Amino acid sequence: MRTTAVLSRDPAADFSVETVEIDEPRAGEILVRMAATGICHTDLATRRAGAVDRPILLGHEGAGVVEAVGPGVRAVRPGDHVVLTFRHCGDCANCGAGRPAYCLHATALNNFGRRADDTPRVLVDGAPVLSGFFGQSSLAGYALSSEDNTVVVDPAIDPVLAAPFGCGFQTGAGTVLNVLRPEPGARLVVYGAGAVGMAALLAARTVPDVEVVVVETSSSRRELALELGARAAVDPAGEATAARVRELTGGGATHAVDTTGIPAVLGDAVAALGIGATVVAVGLGRGAPPIDVGDIVLQGKTIRGCLEGDSVAATFIPHLLDLHARGRFPVDRLVSRYPASDIAAALHDQRTGKVIKPVLTW
Repeated sequence: MRTTAVLSRDPAADFSVETVEIDEPRAGEILVRMAATGICHTDLATRRAGAVDRPILLGHEGAGVVEAVGPGVRAVRPGDHVVLTFRHCGDCANCGAGRPAYCLHATALNNFGRRADDTPRVLVDGAPVLSGFFGQSSLAGYALSSEDNTVVVDPAIDPVLAAPFGCGFQTGAGTVLNVLRPEPGARLVVYGAGAVGMAALLAARTVPDVEVVVVETSSSRRELALELGARAAVDPAGEATAARVRELTGGGATHAVDTTGIPAVLGDAVAALGIGATVVAVGLGRGAPPIDVGDIVLQGKTIRGCLEGDSVAATFIPHLLDLHARGRFPVDRLVSRYPASDIAAALHDQRTGKVIKPVLTW
């Protein structure tokens, strides 16, 4: 099937919009006609990776309608409206324990997982395209997915709003609701007010009497965070962040989320925690944070990582979409839509902070 796709041919070059050929679904595969695809920083970081086959087809926040299914597919059927998310095997110890984000086979399944017979899913000008990113490669008009990463959703939901729930929104919201689980009276600090951080803020606002402080360099994002319910928004460039956060939270945060992946920011987050408090790191970065081990031990602080919000996507994505439908998770304020042909403009607006979450439409 011929369709439009956004390809990366050179890590240093812009994406290109090209016509590709998508294969029909084989056994266990699902062909989805894409309506919308969110752009995530993971797509951009992977594009910048060096030694990898080119061209590559990225995209892991897809939403659309099932066009056809291959033999053996039972959980979805043609006509279903779906959100595509991360893959997991369903059989390993971690999947069995309800932690599919930490599937023991996650790397093989999500990092351009290949078909068993190594035949290509996507061709461009007769040559194979490296695809299967997060089991979907959804930066295209059509995508092939599997049952384990295809979540059926209410057809009434706008796919442009639904698409980012496949990764970014469920990561931010899940970090709060599945990992930190703040109780009334909690004082949460969110470092970084991009799509993940804003989703964390909105998730915290669904819990009664939770105060949220946002730490963010962009003035427009700080302003939006306040509009969405943050008690305060701190500019880290303008003051000593840890001291200011401890002041705002009455002696230290009870919970924190670091979305930045910047070691120094994680160090600040730890310093701003109160006794017995926890910070969860969700941003991918490199380097060691400046942390006082004595401070961690004497005050019983916890640092932990989190992938995909520790979510069981098949149930958590519909739960978040239900919260949205009831007006309790207003992600409409975070999403900006662009035709797929305007991906350069979408990336520019995201990079400059003009938009929070760009979503391409097909």
